[in-house]
Amino acid sequence: MRIVEIREVTQPISSPIRNAYIDFSKMTASVVAVVTDIVRGGRRVVGYGFNSNGRYGQGGLIRERFRDRILEADPASLLDDEGTNFDPGRIWAAMMRNEKPGGHGERSVAVGTIDMAVWDAVAKVAGVPLFRLLAARKGREADPRVFVYAAGGYYYPGKDDRALCAEMRSYVDRGYTVVKMKIGGARIDEDRRRIEAVLGEIGAEAQLAVDANGRFDLETAIAYAKMLREYPLFWFEEIGDPLDYALQAAMSEFYPGPMATGENLFSHQDARNLLRHGGMRPDRDWLQFDCALSYGLVEYLRTLDVLAQFGWSPARCIPHGGHQMSLNIAAGLGLGGNESYPDLFQPYGGFPDGVLVEEGHIVMPDLPGIGFEGKADLIRVMRDLAE
Repeated sequence: MRIVEIREVTQPISSPIRNAYIDFSKMTASVVAVVTDIVRGGRRVVGYGFNSNGRYGQGGLIRERFRDRILEADPASLLDDEGTNFDPGRIWAAMMRNEKPGGHGERSVAVGTIDMAVWDAVAKVAGVPLFRLLAARKGREADPRVFVYAAGGYYYPGKDDRALCAEMRSYVDRGYTVVKMKIGGARIDEDRRRIEAVLGEIGAEAQLAVDANGRFDLETAIAYAKMLREYPLFWFEEIGDPLDYALQAAMSEFYPGPMATGENLFSHQDARNLLRHGGMRPDRDWLQFDCALSYGLVEYLRTLDVLAQFGWSPARCIPHGGHQMSLNIAAGLGLGGNESYPDLFQPYGGFPDGVLVEEGHIVMPDLPGIGFEGKADLIRVMRDLAE
């Protein structure tokens, strides 16, 4: 039992949309295949992964450092104690050999992308959906019903309030009960108008979350907080720079409603610092750590341990990224839900074919691994890489 090859391809996921900080006109993503020598059902077991949107493809790091460390390791050292499956923790340790601590940079994305593919392979070898494997390892009952919200509302050339409202209406009509839009990329009076237009459109059918993508300095953050607290928002997301914990802590004095952050924190140490110094409130705020950007599920499990030490429930986690890996983690480990991109960043966003949103939730299908094989447009891209 061994990993015989690791392949990577960098694919464009470009779009003319923008948030308050970046545009996506040149955005890319890495797709990775972890090829094993195991055969199940007449097909070789291949694990797949990709990195979340907002961070570029990681082909250079994957090919120059992390891939070869796995392939050069003693195959037996990458297996579990029984020798019947791969051990994600041991593979992760092989990838991180000779890496200094701190200064996470882009390597956390490269490792997280390979880690996703490793877990996909592990669950396929076991012949079970990943969420059921994770639940069994934690001694808990898997809940295949997962809360999801629809992310969108980007700034787009020529997109007026009517088009924004039509987008949000389409999400509500598809079963979502929470929708999210971008703010901070326009003047505050313009963003107020956009928010009021969307709230008028969705009414009592759904709640609205807003996302500033880390754009605001303290003065602007306070001005927006005073404006936004007039509205019944689901959350106010990533207000300032993700590492400015003092700014985040200050916001609790000006914004009593729920806040969300964490998608740009890439380690359990960063998560610990956020909880130590960021003034986050476990009774109402949300944590958005994304395993695909932060060294993978092996590290995400350490992050959940940190949360427990600070009295936080995993149910306060709704990861960024809109991918099926986090859906499996949510169902298997009891997270609060997951982000969803119904129309954007395809074929990587969305759910397996036939999975519908009902009252803001989806039900996980019983597909081995992460479930990529259930999404025809996505698995076609993946199999072009390795099968």
